[in-house]
Amino acid sequence: MSDWLNVGKIVNTHGIHGEVRLIANTDFPNERFAPGVRLSILNRDGSRTPVTVSSWRTHKQFDLLTFEEIQDVNEAERFKDSDLQIDASQLGDDELESNEYYFRDIIGLHVVSEDGEDIGTITEILTPGANDVWAVKQAKSGKEILIPYISDVVKHVDLEQGQVVIHLMEGLLDE
Repeated sequence: MSDWLNVGKIVNTHGIHGEVRLIANTDFPNERFAPGVRLSILNRDGSRTPVTVSSWRTHKQFDLLTFEEIQDVNEAERFKDSDLQIDASQLGDDELESNEYYFRDIIGLHVVSEDGEDIGTITEILTPGANDVWAVKQAKSGKEILIPYISDVVKHVDLEQGQVVIHLMEGLLDE
């Protein structure tokens, strides 16, 4: 069975030649959207349409892609609001720096304080600018808190143990 990972969401068409407008969800667009890369469109009915990237470019805040299998706007139109995915088995060893992680590896990790206090579970990663922000559903209250992914706060990430240790700076939990 394949493990599919989202690399973007097709939000619209662009032009009349089958180009799609995509909001990317990958740190490696040069690799994911390179001509010849095989991807899959997750259709609204749950079926998949395999596609091969023909071209990729950026325009404003969007990525624009064409696929060998889609020739005109009418064909592209049926994929609006669909997720674009890659089979995890196709992923190479993308070069991550020290203290860099894939979103898929971080989401779901358990967060504890340096004192061992149970904080909650990471549910989402936001990328607002200078640094990522991890949304954590608190274990006690169920409320969401935001943890900046900076060295002053995130002290240790242990993927094998499924745990993140953070320093509770003043005001971080504001309860």
